[in-house]
Amino acid sequence: MFKGRGIQGVILPGCPETYEYSQEQQFSGEGGRRGGGEGNQDRHQKVENLKEGDVVAIPTGTAHWLHNDGNTELVVVVFLDTQNHENQLDENQRRFFLAGNPQAQAQSQQQQQRQPRQQSPQRQRQRQRQGQGQNAGNIFNGFTPELIAQSFNVDQETAQKLQGQNDQRGHIVNVGQDLQIVRPPQDRRSPRQQQEQRRSPRQQQEQQQGRRGGWSNGVEETICSMKFKVNIDNPSQADFVNPQAGSIANLNSFKFPILEHLRLSVERGELRPNAIQSPHWTINAHNLLYVTEGALRVQIVDNQGNSVFDNELREGQVVVIPQNFAVIKRANEQGSRWVSFKTNDNAMIANLAGRVSAISSMPVDVVANAYQLSREEAQQLKFSQRETVLFAPSFSRGQGIRASA
Repeated sequence: MFKGRGIQGVILPGCPETYEYSQEQQFSGEGGRRGGGEGNQDRHQKVENLKEGDVVAIPTGTAHWLHNDGNTELVVVVFLDTQNHENQLDENQRRFFLAGNPQAQAQSQQQQQRQPRQQSPQRQRQRQRQGQGQNAGNIFNGFTPELIAQSFNVDQETAQKLQGQNDQRGHIVNVGQDLQIVRPPQDRRSPRQQQEQRRSPRQQQEQQQGRRGGWSNGVEETICSMKFKVNIDNPSQADFVNPQAGSIANLNSFKFPILEHLRLSVERGELRPNAIQSPHWTINAHNLLYVTEGALRVQIVDNQGNSVFDNELREGQVVVIPQNFAVIKRANEQGSRWVSFKTNDNAMIANLAGRVSAISSMPVDVVANAYQLSREEAQQLKFSQRETVLFAPSFSRGQGIRASA
């Protein structure tokens, strides 16, 4: 998920370079040459304009690049699922770089983050995993310049530059001038206009044929033309809205089909000051919650009714909520926003309180006997809270938050 503005390209193996200049279009609008001569006009795979709130799904093992073309810092929240079914090695993260010399930058960061000699076993294992990606530079560094030169049909000097041996910039580099890229115009449509755009009948048919049965229509007609970006901050994406309490938007494989392939989903939440999200548990997924704005009081209870977390999360902080652990969230005086990554492409929650919840869906007499309440008290418990998922602060005024019965 992004905060800021940028450009990104995801390089899909075997897919055509569909962005290109015509032979007559030799020069850019700024006077810069676009092509290197007849027959060498630049062409590349699709690039995406990025803005705040965009969610980009990157298939496992695909190369990608990112450029900040704005005047402010570009903040990227990245979620990696090492237990993905396509990870055939182990549960360790392994990144490889096509360019640059990440070794120098990684070593510098390692020195800055040195800890005392006495470390926990968990920290030692983490540093060992980090060390696996710090033994070399980019992926070309392990080949000989001779074979690289032959593979690309270039001279050995160029081959050595590909290896990045004398490049001390790390894997994040400054661009000397504006990148000359074939890119789509910035989307200036309103959220409603964007929402009105629908896939063609043929694309819908391809999606249905691919669901749960693999990519049956061929790579060129599915992966290469698939949508990789959705803006979750678009108001029309919201699934739950309470003007006095906030909103929640979910991206699952029904809205964003590539998530089925990745087996992940995303939630974007916003709570007004002192508002509460109904206590709930996630039925079929783990949940990684990252606060993007404000502060959020979070209580987590395990399956045995024990409080395992009770703290305030501020911007930039993360907490993991395991499957079937109950959680309740309340915003502070300034309100809060968060994004959650879930390990199921159609993650489902079950609410404990609210109009559509486990308690309100039980018969009154069952509730009364389960909690040793009178029938009148059970009716009040069932019907007092008429909101569904997001509760305005007036509903909990003067009361503390308890996540267990």
